[in-house]
Amino acid sequence: MTDWGLIDPGGADATATDDEAVLAALVDVERALLRAWGSVLDEFLDAQADALDSAALDRDALRAGVERDGVPVVALVPALRAQLEAAGLPADRLHLGATSQDVVDTALMFVARDALAAARASLVEAGRGLAVLGQGARHRPRIARSLARHGEASTLGVLAAGWLDGVSSAVAAIDAVEFPVQFGGAVGTGAAADAAAGRPGAADEVRAELAAQLGLADPGRSWHAERTPVLAAASAAASVVAALGRIAGDATFLSREEVGEVRLANAGGSSAMPHKRNPADAVAITAAAVEAPGLLSVIASAAIAGDERSAGRWHAEWSALRRLARLARSASAAASRLVSGLEFDADRAAALLADSGPAGARPDRDVLAAASDRVVDRSVARFTRLTEPEARA
Repeated sequence: MTDWGLIDPGGADATATDDEAVLAALVDVERALLRAWGSVLDEFLDAQADALDSAALDRDALRAGVERDGVPVVALVPALRAQLEAAGLPADRLHLGATSQDVVDTALMFVARDALAAARASLVEAGRGLAVLGQGARHRPRIARSLARHGEASTLGVLAAGWLDGVSSAVAAIDAVEFPVQFGGAVGTGAAADAAAGRPGAADEVRAELAAQLGLADPGRSWHAERTPVLAAASAAASVVAALGRIAGDATFLSREEVGEVRLANAGGSSAMPHKRNPADAVAITAAAVEAPGLLSVIASAAIAGDERSAGRWHAEWSALRRLARLARSASAAASRLVSGLEFDADRAAALLADSGPAGARPDRDVLAAASDRVVDRSVARFTRLTEPEARA
């Protein structure tokens, strides 16, 4: 049975990143490749592309193929070819000029792109909420903490602005990623595609058409053993989770009964203590943030690749990249919920400040207000530039 989230709070949102989504993406790549060849060869291959049906594929046979061959595409291609033949359509153009890595790499870029796009949308929602919090609490004083001890006076607005800066950085990390197609054939030269078309440079034409069909980037090259595109996507996902992990950690601590500067509306229950209201969204984000660095290390280790196509290292990327994309999407959705139900208790924050011992806890109010205005305004302006198209124009 496929995992369905029973013990996976950090990756609870498996939308578009589960095995069914990956299989659909693999078939989408083969479908787009047929259409790309149709454009390059000036042939009508839309009927073949439309006949491919991921829902009708035998999952048990595909699982057996992965166990036997080490990759899913070896069993997938004959199954798709059988669909075409059953429909009375020629199958000679299916998978033409491609190798398994072309299809898997492109499909996983497709999955990662969509998952990080969904994460970005949730980040923007969370960021807008943080901007409102920051602007509304810019002159609400609190004690800032340094190395787990009281430091100097700050404001609740500055706290929210710091969180917003992390969200902005996560959005920027996603925006910086190019999600490229992969098309190089057996050893990355594109020779099979050139031979199939009967002219040099056909592989470049097919790759460009494939990118256009899928809405991915054309890298102008094959990157079978040059794995920085995967590392870039994985790093962006990890950056998202890390930025949100900081927010979750602060919210968890500041919502403790003995602190109380933050109130959380969306709370989970306890099986043993009915009076408890656990910070469920913050817990889920923290779980994702604890897991993500290990997954990123897998991607970084696999990036050394080797040969023209790597044995084993490439294979280790698949689940790690897919999992990082899922964690980023899940954590971002949880962050949006967390922020939507988060409130500051300005009176409690002021009381903690008044009880603090450090001399810096009693600053000049005008100086503090001016400093807070500067921090909050800059944070909100940066977020707006990154997320509002009219602000970027």
